Amino acid sequence: MLTLASKLKRDDGVRGPRASNPASDSTRRVSVRDKLLVKEVAELEANLPCTCKVNFPDPNKLHYFQLTVIPDEGYYQGGKFQFEIEVPDAYNMVPPKVKCLTRIWHPNITETGEICLSLLREHSIDGTGWAPTRTLKDVVWGLNSLFTDLLNFDDPLNIEAAEHHLRDKFPWK
Repeated sequence: MLTLASKLKRDDGVRGPRASNPASDSTRRVSVRDKLLVKEVAELEANLPCTCKVNFPDPNKLHYFQLTVIPDEGYYQGGKFQFEIEVPDAYNMVPPKVKCLTRIWHPNITETGEICLSLLREHSIDGTGWAPTRTLKDVVWGLNSLFTDLLNFDDPLNIEAAEHHLRDKFPWK
């Protein structure tokens, strides 16, 4: 992570004041995201749940990383679940894009990896959706909680998995 932080500092020093044109505006937007991510990734790594691990395939691209969740309690205890997190250019005005890479039978995750987590919603009626004050730490803690206290059988994304649970109460546990 220090590689990107050093690069950002060096780039700002070399460029000096930016000219106002459409190309530099889009560069500035990406640069703002990257500067925000340097701070947020440091905070995330300092406050990572013990059941989670993050992996940055390219340390110069903080906008793309993988999360592994290994629940230590509940129905999914001992499982290993991989997520892909991509932070768009318009971050923090829009939420990160998150996909579950591990095929799982879960009421809030579809078999194709879509995730139902209120804070990942760009627009939410109940006010629990994404807001610019949220951070990557909130996203990671939310994904971790899908396997414990946020496991929701009453308002599922994967209706079949929720019905299966209600019918059989997870007989494999």
